[in-house]
Amino acid sequence: MNGQDERPDGPEAFADAALEEELRQAAAVLDPVPDGLRQLALEAYALHDLDARIAELTFDSLTDALPVRGAFDAPRMLTFQAGEVTVDVEVTEDGLIGQVLPPVPARVEVLSGPKTARPVAVDALGRFTGDLPPAGPFALRLRTGGEVIVTEWLRA
Repeated sequence: MNGQDERPDGPEAFADAALEEELRQAAAVLDPVPDGLRQLALEAYALHDLDARIAELTFDSLTDALPVRGAFDAPRMLTFQAGEVTVDVEVTEDGLIGQVLPPVPARVEVLSGPKTARPVAVDALGRFTGDLPPAGPFALRLRTGGEVIVTEWLRA
């Protein structure tokens, strides 16, 4: 092979292409992607920032916390890390409460599927609150000066 195109030519390539097309058609009929999911995926991709840093989820109380006896409907606690920036978020049925550490002038936007990003005010100590609880998949986008940080997408 010359390093340009590693796929074989001839009857084998034609047979592979035909088989791939048959499998695509069978999957489309037997296990189609729901229209709502397809639309959410397209809109989530449209919201991405190419130069944004991704904040890694380092703590999720749904999976990392020890259960507390007698605690029902405890808020979900999330911690995201992007370099030196940490974002702590509490998700409740009333909305979001969070803090950006170290405190820096920032603007936080709540991304939730096809809806327009909802801006949330950040105070001088890095604290923010949002009065609408996220419904469905959501992510946070932080704009700190010239830097953009986006959290992973999570289901509320």
